Amino acid sequence: MLVVLLCLGLQTLDVRLPVLANNLLLLFGVLLPGLGISLFLAREFALDAQELQVQLAEVQRLSAQTLAQAEEKQTLLARQNETLETQVAQRTGELQRSLTDLRATQAQLIQKEKMASLGELTAGIAHEIQNPLNFVNNFSEVSAELVAELQEAQAGGDSEEVSALAEDLAQNLGKIQHHGRRASGIVRGMLEHSRASTGERAPTDLNALADEYLRLAYQGLRAKDKSFNAALHTDFAPGLPLVEAVAGDVGRVLLNLFNNAFYAVQQRQQAGEAGFAPTVRVSTQRVNGRLAIRVQDNGTGMSPEVQQKIFQPFFTTKPTGEGTGLGLSLSHDIITQGHGGTLAVESQAGRGSTFTISFPY
Repeated sequence: MLVVLLCLGLQTLDVRLPVLANNLLLLFGVLLPGLGISLFLAREFALDAQELQVQLAEVQRLSAQTLAQAEEKQTLLARQNETLETQVAQRTGELQRSLTDLRATQAQLIQKEKMASLGELTAGIAHEIQNPLNFVNNFSEVSAELVAELQEAQAGGDSEEVSALAEDLAQNLGKIQHHGRRASGIVRGMLEHSRASTGERAPTDLNALADEYLRLAYQGLRAKDKSFNAALHTDFAPGLPLVEAVAGDVGRVLLNLFNNAFYAVQQRQQAGEAGFAPTVRVSTQRVNGRLAIRVQDNGTGMSPEVQQKIFQPFFTTKPTGEGTGLGLSLSHDIITQGHGGTLAVESQAGRGSTFTISFPY
């Protein structure tokens, strides 16, 4: 029975074996490409993984190198910063010393300019003081004679003569007092001009100030050159309100403008122009809510190029040794920065110039 079954099984196996072989071949035909692809992909992934590990190692190496370079640069920058800070500190110290020296030099130049203008004032002041002193001396002598006559009349009992002489004596004393105050005022103005400005403003009469410095400037130039003459014309607006100003500083500005005007007309006169009459005009007026002083001359005038530079420090058209080049520069600063005003010029070469100072009030 067992043999029969085995035989039947073998027969059955013999029948199915070709079919199974065919199925296995078909299965291998289907699976082998996929398996090949899988093996290929596994190999490629392995290679990519190895390459990635190499690249990762390289990135790590480069990162470490970059970090080291960054640290080195940071150290270098820190050293450079320290060096720059040291250099900046040194340069700052040098600049500070230079600024201190510059301010000292500026103060010296300003004082030099003030003393130069004071020197120009000296002759005019001497002349102005001499006039009231002459009056004082003359009236003093006359008063001494009147006192002697008064004593004689009193001794003779002539009351009318005594009264008349006493009246004359009183008038003389009043004139002596007036001219004494005038001389005192001139000296006081000279002292104010020579000493450093306090910067304190006070109510100032621009008409009186302009008139005083015009006479002083003219007499000063006349003392140097007796042959020089100029026509002086003044047109002072009546009832002009007082201006809060530093009178000494504004006086210096006016003195500088007057000296420049006289210099300009003198230069044109010396050129020998036929029929030329040196003339300087000074006027004051109210203009658009401001007070203005105009100084006008018919001198040599200035070209447009010169007008653009005249307020620059050290610029001068005068020969070497005759001007510091600081007069108009300091005048401009005094008016604009010191008093909130303006200083402007209008000029035409060969015709003359007009300087205008304006003050708020």
